[in-house]
Amino acid sequence: MLDWLEATPFAVWLRESPSIWSSAGILTLHTTAMAVLVGLSWLVDLRLLGLNRSIPLSAFRWVFTVVAVGLAVNLVTGAMLFVKNAAVWGTALPFFVKMALVIASAATLVPIRRYVLSSDAGQIEAPSRVRLLAIVSICAWTAAVTAGRLLAYLVV
Repeated sequence: MLDWLEATPFAVWLRESPSIWSSAGILTLHTTAMAVLVGLSWLVDLRLLGLNRSIPLSAFRWVFTVVAVGLAVNLVTGAMLFVKNAAVWGTALPFFVKMALVIASAATLVPIRRYVLSSDAGQIEAPSRVRLLAIVSICAWTAAVTAGRLLAYLVV
């Protein structure tokens, strides 16, 4: 199945086309959406850890809509990048490690989002369990980004 996926006309176009709209454009969009997703996640995480307490947690509610868009763009562009090398990446342990880290990272967003959306305008401090979750989120996103970048060197 992975060989079939890699042989589809779309995968061949992504892999072989010199067009800016093929592999280079998709990778640029993937990287930009990742910067938005991870950057805004870190923004909320750092606020939960106590950075800039003068801004109420409720002021960060807007972040999760943008994070959702970044995650959706990453899922679509990531799938597109996967198909061009499906036979290699679909059997590579480093790829599965990266995917597990991305899932773990995204999973931290759910309880953090729930906490921030339920916070009131006067709320300054986050409870210790939420602060711990913010630390896990920062570590997981850092590991996921690093694992994704290392794929270029570990999987050939």
